Parts: sequence; C-alpha cells; structure tokens
Amino acid sequence: MIKIIVNKDQSGRIHSFEMTGHADFAEHGKDLVCAGASAVSFGAVNAIISLTGKTPKIRQGSDGGYLSISLPQSPEDDHDIQLIVKAMIVSLQTIEHDYGQHIKIIFKK
Repeated sequence: MIKIIVNKDQSGRIHSFEMTGHADFAEHGKDLVCAGASAVSFGAVNAIISLTGKTPKIRQGSDGGYLSISLPQSPEDDHDIQLIVKAMIVSLQTIEHDYGQHIKIIFKK
C-alpha cells in the first residue's frame, strides 16, 4: 500500500509530505495506482520548481518506494506553493477514492 503523510502546522499550512510503499495493484510496470500517484506527486514538485522558482528539499528511495518533500518557506510564493500542493492532494484523493485498498492519505498536525 502507498501511504501519503501530509504534515501541517497549527495554522493548517502544509510544510511537507512523504510517500512510502508500493500499491501492489498490478505487476511492476503495469501498476496504474503507482503510476498515477507518482505522476501526480512528481508533477506537483516540478510545478513548484517551474512556477515559483523555489526548490523543495527532496529525498527519494533507491527502489522507488519512498519520496519525502519539505516545502520551502517563501512568503512571496507560499500561496502558490500551497495551492499546487493542495491540488496534488485533491488528485491523490481521487485515486484513493477509487483504489482505497492500495493508497491511503493521512493528515498530521
């Protein structure tokens, strides 16, 4: 199962997220849940970099089963960064709605 932990501060600002595990929906290379979650999360990170010019702290596992993102704290770009990450979460929730036995989103404060 893919687990996504979204970390928020007391004000509700998302400051990081972490994805761990494998969906195990289908064999490697044909796993739609894994491909969808990966495309959405990497697309969001690429959008942050491309649209704001800010680069999050990125950590990845060598086997593809781990991604950790710490978002930059940039007062001038924070609204845009938060909007991109919230859009990512909506997309992941759509995947979770249809494939909940393979992907789980957890919010932590």
